[in-house]
Amino acid sequence: MDLQNCPKCDSLYVKNKFRDVCEKCWKEEETAYDTVAKYMRKRENRAATVIQVVEATGVPEDLILKFIRAGRFQLTQFPNFGYPCDKCGAVIREGRLCASCAGELMADLRTVQKEEKRKKEVAEQHATFYTHRE
Repeated sequence: MDLQNCPKCDSLYVKNKFRDVCEKCWKEEETAYDTVAKYMRKRENRAATVIQVVEATGVPEDLILKFIRAGRFQLTQFPNFGYPCDKCGAVIREGRLCASCAGELMADLRTVQKEEKRKKEVAEQHATFYTHRE
């Protein structure tokens, strides 16, 4: 049992893998989700951006992004929905990094791997020692 304070209202609640807020705030979030889902179900609203949904529904942007990240909206049905890349803020539709930042991270990892390999080879070369035999 993991007791925590709710990040929204600071009341005490039991945190589990399904909820990261207290019961009262969770119900408010579900009401907000229903509002957004009802708005997005209308055919004319399916091409709306997150900002347009915020303006039309009054639901905070961070809460809508939380719903998108949690997979509560099928992004294939909403072509303009997305959330910001964790590094640069570009709008993405899956994962945590955009393709550019992911490529940059992979290049950095390859550089680190090459450096570690080089250090290992140098250490092996210096590990050799000679003894004097008579």
